[in-house]
Amino acid sequence: MCGIAGFHAHAAAARAVSRDTLIAMRDRMAARGPDGSGLWIAEDGRTGFGHRRLSIIDLSEGGHQPMATPDGRLTIVFNGEIYNYRALRDALTAAGVAFASDSDTEVMLHLYARDGAAMLGKLRGMFALAIWDARDRSLLLARDPLGIKPLYYSDTGGALTFASQVKALLVDPGVSREPSPAGLAGFHLTGSVPEPFTAWRAIKALPAGSWLRVDAAGVSAPVRYANVAQILADGRAADPASVDVAGALRDSVAHHLVADVEVGAFLSGGVDSAALIGLMRDCGQERIRACTLAFGEFEGQHQDETPGAAAVAKQYGVDHHIRRVGAAEFHGDMDAIFDAMDQPSIDGINTWFVSKAVREMGLKVALSGLGGDELLAGYSTFRTVPQMRRRFGPLGAIPGSGTMARLLLGLTGVTRRNPKAATVLDYAGSWAGAYLLRRAVLMPFELDTAMDPAMAREGLSELDPLGALERSITPDPGSDNGRVCALETGNYMRNQLLRDSDWAGMAHSLEIRVPLVDFTLLKTLAPRIATLQPGEGKRLLAAAPANPVPRAIVERSKTGFSVPVADWLAGNAVHTPDRRASRGWAKVATERSLQSVTALAR
Repeated sequence: MCGIAGFHAHAAAARAVSRDTLIAMRDRMAARGPDGSGLWIAEDGRTGFGHRRLSIIDLSEGGHQPMATPDGRLTIVFNGEIYNYRALRDALTAAGVAFASDSDTEVMLHLYARDGAAMLGKLRGMFALAIWDARDRSLLLARDPLGIKPLYYSDTGGALTFASQVKALLVDPGVSREPSPAGLAGFHLTGSVPEPFTAWRAIKALPAGSWLRVDAAGVSAPVRYANVAQILADGRAADPASVDVAGALRDSVAHHLVADVEVGAFLSGGVDSAALIGLMRDCGQERIRACTLAFGEFEGQHQDETPGAAAVAKQYGVDHHIRRVGAAEFHGDMDAIFDAMDQPSIDGINTWFVSKAVREMGLKVALSGLGGDELLAGYSTFRTVPQMRRRFGPLGAIPGSGTMARLLLGLTGVTRRNPKAATVLDYAGSWAGAYLLRRAVLMPFELDTAMDPAMAREGLSELDPLGALERSITPDPGSDNGRVCALETGNYMRNQLLRDSDWAGMAHSLEIRVPLVDFTLLKTLAPRIATLQPGEGKRLLAAAPANPVPRAIVERSKTGFSVPVADWLAGNAVHTPDRRASRGWAKVATERSLQSVTALAR
């Protein structure tokens, strides 16, 4: 796991690499790679890479980056881990390739020399990479299929810069700091900035499962090589009964344990993390250290995850660390949180504190249960979005029904309490609309109350939220579960959960691995996803370890990975489950995030 940065002047008149700027971009991400740093600038001064290293695989200098092939043709910088690198290495060795290290980075160099961009489909892992080919003077940028690792770029005046963090790109004085209407509109709609937009107009996110090429002709449009909706659609052709769910889950966990350092785990009181702990034991890990957050405000209440986590730890023989977090630490960390938060977000505080706690334990890698709800139909959206389509979709097709509903709901006061209700008949007629109704923080018609109306109109036009959601379920996955899985995976999980895990974990130099967010696992389980009944997916996950997850954990109602932020802001000593109070953090996060954007724009 690392931080990468780079520069390439693809136009003849473009500025050359500034060594000082490249180093500053690289070192803005020092927390991502405290174990080492590297710099490479081509002889002609028009291309350069920077790297910060967190040593996980091949801890020797053999894994140092930027890394080049012996002939100097290819140079790579890479952030992430390739879990099947040993199998790929063995195949290359059998074909006569000689290796100088035991790193996954070198494997990718030789694989790219042989296969070009087609190699991306052979990689199992999480990655964002850049490869310079001196022979044809081209630069390849690529990102993993599910978007676990971020990669941002800006093309200004014929010079392309890229980095693992938006704030690293903003170090370059050549990159405009003008805010993006689309990015900020997207943030107000969903609580996170949807890719390919960022909070800045000049900076784009390379979409998950895509690559782009830069050469003398300029910067290509991103090319998608992996599509969640396509995988789910193709899975409909296979027999669901043939899927070995437990075997597929165990295989993913085994791959995610590949490391030359100890791998720990986040442990909540839910099924996802408990099952991962059990599967780690099945995969032969003898010592398992895990961390659970505890909050005084939750003590004795349903939200308290420590009793369940302790029971799981006892069952699997885990070295269990309970880390208490309180209001004073939260307020003390606030400035650091918003400095680390690379883009505006209304979430991520939970991951900040558990990452901080795990790093305090001396661990550099931890498994997270993120992705289980998206993969195994665990969210209520798998029930409510199809219900909304069935109940309100036909009514919405009646001309004038939306206007009449708004009038009636306005007279009864419903829309004052729940503004979304005013547009149910306008949106529930499509999968994208029904999903937006379920997940949106604000609806499009509310944006001019949160941002400049002209900027909101421009942002919505460019953002095209319904069109973007429709594209995430194209081609049609062919089932209700498949559609919601694709929507959740390609939007909420990708733009919110994975991105928050990246900035919050990397701020503490912690690599967070997500075995339930694995493209190979998705392919294997795709035939089964379509047929899952409510609750069935989590029961299958709980039963996957040889020693199944305790029944009490399986039957416990879902709480999510929650933190009593609203209570801390309100000064409550005991948790008060008030939905209005829970919006307090969203308000603070919005204000602080946008203040950061404004400050950086100066």
